[in-house]
Amino acid sequence: MLQQRRELSIEQLEQAVNMLKAIAHPMRISIISLLEDGRRMTVTEIHEKLEIEQSTTSHHLGILKDKGVLASKREGKNTHYFLKNDNLGKILDCIGRCTV
Repeated sequence: MLQQRRELSIEQLEQAVNMLKAIAHPMRISIISLLEDGRRMTVTEIHEKLEIEQSTTSHHLGILKDKGVLASKREGKNTHYFLKNDNLGKILDCIGRCTV
């Protein structure tokens, strides 16, 4: 059965473009892949896992959060980051299949 695609408004298209621009960086793709499947991580956990400077990690997290890709929640002294929409992981799957 064929799935019908729904028409997107200009606002939805602009939001999608901004999200895709935010994602379009190797380090940000790496961050998204770390946060797939509902995982929540702190800046420290992410920078240690990716072996990059904490300030660089914070910069990329800020961009992803600003563009609506990530959300965060303060828990005690730490802020945990997570994907705002679990479907974003499907974008990475698609990219992986398309770049083989």
